Amino acid sequence: MKRLIVTADDFGLAVAVNEAVEHAHRRGILSAASLMVTAAAADDAVARARRLPRLGVGLHLVLVDGTPCLPPEQVPDLVGPDGRFSQNLISIGVTIFCRAAARRQVEAEMRAQLEAFRRTGLRFDHVNAHHHFHLHPVVRQLLLRLAPEYGIRAVRVPYEPPILAWRATGDRLLPRLFTWLLQARRTRGLRRRLDAAGIASNDWILGLSDSGVMRKERVRGYVTHLPEGVSELYVHAATGRWAGPGAWPADYDGRGEFEALTDPDVRAALAAQGIEATSFAGILEAAA
Repeated sequence: MKRLIVTADDFGLAVAVNEAVEHAHRRGILSAASLMVTAAAADDAVARARRLPRLGVGLHLVLVDGTPCLPPEQVPDLVGPDGRFSQNLISIGVTIFCRAAARRQVEAEMRAQLEAFRRTGLRFDHVNAHHHFHLHPVVRQLLLRLAPEYGIRAVRVPYEPPILAWRATGDRLLPRLFTWLLQARRTRGLRRRLDAAGIASNDWILGLSDSGVMRKERVRGYVTHLPEGVSELYVHAATGRWAGPGAWPADYDGRGEFEALTDPDVRAALAAQGIEATSFAGILEAAA
């Protein structure tokens, strides 16, 4: 059986992102969004989500390239002089792995973000992490340990099958294979541990190697080549650009990704397969 979750990441990062989430959910195929609880437009995102009861809202855990929930002095090993998390994933990853103090700070920050999400009163659909940082072994272990306490029932596994992605898009086979080789061992480890803990996950991720360029042709290609199982197609959609910390790279076409979600041809391709995009909660409820 083919099932699809269409998720917008970085919900709350900017009003332009929030606008895209709301409009693409009301008029398009978007079925879920991952909320950055510490981002500048998080309050606006929560207000919109409360008007969208069928939108599956989860936590987009931010431990790199973003703003902490805790005061910077409580997470000194994780932030720079500007009070923001490091953008260097390798450097901060090594620090977290090697320093006990950094690991304690990561747990405290994760708890703070989970508590912030809980205070929104929104139904907890899923968890994933900015830049897929939940693949880090320390973050993965902490997430699994905190899952029962916070009612985490579903976690994204960022595993994209490279041949399927190549067939759907028709380009970049070698980079897709390289990304798969880098991620395969860690994604298998994450899935194995989630299964053992009874936490649901997607079978496939679609769009991993196409971040920032998930325009309508690519989205339609992925929808047309949808594999069996639970696929999560994720996007970075926005109605326009914005400036300041956290702004997406210049080569990200957020507007194009937003328009792809409401494109008539994309919607027709999905309808032709008799599939309606859903959320993690929707899939869990159907299974029950």
